[in-house]
Amino acid sequence: MLGWALIFIVVAIIARIFGFTGIATVATDFARILFFIFTGAVCGVADLWADSGTSAQAVSWGAGRIS
Repeated sequence: MLGWALIFIVVAIIARIFGFTGIATVATDFARILFFIFTGAVCGVADLWADSGTSAQAVSWGAGRIS
């Protein structure tokens, strides 16, 4: 999703250089929307991971295994 936002920003810059201000405005709006969706998703996943109660150090792959 962040990649698409970057593509829309590049399209907006190129469109603005060539004078297509309407296309540049729409591309910028799409890029902004995608960026905020991406940011919200990252924050949501980080919040869920933080609330899970486990950390990378707490995970022991061999714990509880009877050999």
